[in-house]
Amino acid sequence: MNKLVHNELLKLFRKRRLFVIILIIAALVPLFTYAQYQEVKTTREKLGNVDWRTQLQQEIVDTQNRLSSSRMQDDWRKYLKIRLAQQQYYLDHNINPQAPGAPTFMRVFVENSIDLLLPLLVMVVAADLVSSEASGGTIKLLLTRPVKRWRILLSKYLALILSVSFIVTASAVLSYGISGVVFGYGGWGMPLLTGFSTSGEELVTNNVHLIPQWQYILMEFGLVWFVCLVVGTLTFMLSVLLRSTAAVMGIMLAALIAGAILSNMVSSWESAKYLFMVNLSLTDYISGMATPIEGMSLGFSLIVLLVWAIAGLVVSFTVFTKKDVY
Repeated sequence: MNKLVHNELLKLFRKRRLFVIILIIAALVPLFTYAQYQEVKTTREKLGNVDWRTQLQQEIVDTQNRLSSSRMQDDWRKYLKIRLAQQQYYLDHNINPQAPGAPTFMRVFVENSIDLLLPLLVMVVAADLVSSEASGGTIKLLLTRPVKRWRILLSKYLALILSVSFIVTASAVLSYGISGVVFGYGGWGMPLLTGFSTSGEELVTNNVHLIPQWQYILMEFGLVWFVCLVVGTLTFMLSVLLRSTAAVMGIMLAALIAGAILSNMVSSWESAKYLFMVNLSLTDYISGMATPIEGMSLGFSLIVLLVWAIAGLVVSFTVFTKKDVY
């Protein structure tokens, strides 16, 4: 099995897709860092005061003003009410949720990339693990070896797991290393609040507690790794089912974009909470953001994603071990 996995990793490196993904991340992080820097700079110039309390108070006032609009949709009003309660909680307990520093940038970066950017990068790797060999005919050479089909497919999936881990780790290292040049590398021990939950339009703070930022970031990157693995598994399944890599990428791209759109539109469609793409924003649960559909929770979303991943694996191994190769 080790030789099979090693062989699959060599194929990935020869295609240079992992290197391209690293270059994409390395190009995007400075762009996001600059955008964050400009936002901080503009806020300071606008307020004329670097005190984070003044900034947070201004955000609270802005949120209250937006809530006073009578034309606001109910879903957006629900989100703003929860956000307002959370902002007030931070202010009342003298905690700065946006303290400058590379760890803070990492946290914000991963929260905004968990449901689209990083899954898309994983999809690029997983899309042709099987389909490219099926369309190119090289899969026949693999199957002529005295190795069972399920072992061949398992080696490809293990290579995918290693690739997902590599991409997530590279994202963490690059976001920290590059943003630290601008914001500094300190802030790992800064206290953050977690344990928020929502009930309707109310923010529930019974289980809120303080944890150091390094622990918060580890939790977030763990959730990101899980989401990327689920998306990679479903892409892997499509790669087994379809011979066209372009078709695999098209289907997954449409699903991920649809999920980003549906998350803001499905509050009254309760059965949509069983779709995998609606459950990708797992970091929202530990930060206290409003859920797309009432009744969703971190445990629920984890179970839904796990079921989708298991189903994808079952379909992949069943089809690959039984279908004719031509």
